[in-house]
Amino acid sequence: MAIFSYRATTPQGAVVEGVIDAIDEKAAVQRLKNSGVIPLLVSSPKVGMRKKLSFRSAKGDILTFTTELSALLGAGLPLDRSLNILSEISENKESKNIIQSILKTIREGGSFSDALQQHPKTFPRIYVNMVRAGEAGGVLDVVLDKLNEFLESSKELKDLVLSAMIYPTILVLTGSASIIILLTFVLPKFTSIFADLGKALPLATRVLLSVSNALQSYWWVALLSVITAWALFRNAVRSGPGRYKWDSIKLRLMSDVIRKLETARFSRTLGTLLKSGVPLLQALTNAKDVISNQVIATAIDKVSKGAKEGKGIAGPLADAHILPSLALSMIKVGEETGQLDDMLLKVASAYEKSLKTAIKRFVSLLEPAMILGMALIIGFIVISMLMAIFSITELPS
Repeated sequence: MAIFSYRATTPQGAVVEGVIDAIDEKAAVQRLKNSGVIPLLVSSPKVGMRKKLSFRSAKGDILTFTTELSALLGAGLPLDRSLNILSEISENKESKNIIQSILKTIREGGSFSDALQQHPKTFPRIYVNMVRAGEAGGVLDVVLDKLNEFLESSKELKDLVLSAMIYPTILVLTGSASIIILLTFVLPKFTSIFADLGKALPLATRVLLSVSNALQSYWWVALLSVITAWALFRNAVRSGPGRYKWDSIKLRLMSDVIRKLETARFSRTLGTLLKSGVPLLQALTNAKDVISNQVIATAIDKVSKGAKEGKGIAGPLADAHILPSLALSMIKVGEETGQLDDMLLKVASAYEKSLKTAIKRFVSLLEPAMILGMALIIGFIVISMLMAIFSITELPS
C-alpha cells in the first residue's frame, strides 16, 4: 500500500484535500469516487504539494487545468460550475484571472472555445480547435480527455529531449571555462619566465602566449564579437529564409533524431485532432504548427494541397520524402482501412519509443566527441608549455 495526496470536490462544489492509502494511483482514484467525491488531482504527497494551478510557469500547467476540468465535466458538473470551482482552488492570481475571464465570457453567452481564444498566449490554436470540435459534437469531456493524453505525451517528449542535452551543455560550459581560465590566469604566470628567451621559444608556445596576451588585453573585443555574432545569428534564424537554411543544416547533421521527433509530433497531433472530430484540412494546418523544423513544415503545406485535391495524405507524404518509410506505410494502411486517426497515434507511440533510442545513440556519440575536442585543446596548451620548459633546459649555460 502507498500513500497518495489528493484534491477533490464534492457534488456541491466544496473542495477537500487529504491523503489516502491505495495500491496505486488508479485504485486511489476509484476509492475517492466510491466515497462520493470527484477527484481532481491524485499524486504522491511531494508532487501533490508542488503541483499548483498556475499558467505562469509554462504550458505544462495547462495539463493540470485540463485534467481537473475533464474530471469535473466527466462527473456530470456543468461547464460554468466546473470553471467556478477551478477558479476557487487556483492559488495563483494570474491563473485565477484567466479562468474568471473564461467564465465571464461563457456566462455572457460565448462558447468555451471562443473564451479560450481570447488568451492565445496561454491556450495554443490546436487546443482551441480541439475544444471547438468537442463542443460541436457534444463530447467536450471526451475531447478534454484526449487533450490530456496529448499534453502528457508532448510534455514527456519535450522533457526527454531537454534532459538528454543537460550533460552535453554542462560539458561545453565547464570545458570552455577551463580553457579560458588556463589562457587568462594560468599562462600569464609563465610569461615572465619566458620573457628573456624570445625566439628561442617553440612556435606552438609563442602562438599560445600571443593568444593569451590578446585575451588579456582585448577580452572585451572577444566578448563583444561573441555577443554580436550571436545577435546576428538570432536575427538571421528568425527570418524566413535564414530559419529554413538553419533547419536544413540541422536536418543534415541530425537527420535520424529530427525526423523521428517531428514524425512523433506530427502524428500525435494529427491523430488526436482527427480523433476529436476536427476536419482533415484544419487538422493538417494545426499539425503543421507543432513542427519546429521549417523544411518539414514546408513539405506539410504540399500535403495539405494534395488533401484538398482529394489525394488523401499518404500519397502526398510519400512524395514529400519527409517521414520515415515505416511511418508512411502505417499511414497508408490506416487511410485504406478508414482508421487513419488510430494508425497515426500508433505511429506516434512507435516513434516516441524509437526517438528515445535515437537520442541516446546521438548523445553517446556527441559526449565522447566533445570530450575529445576539449582534451585536444587542453592537451595542446599543456604540451606547448612543456615544450617551452624543455627548451629552457636545452639552452647553453
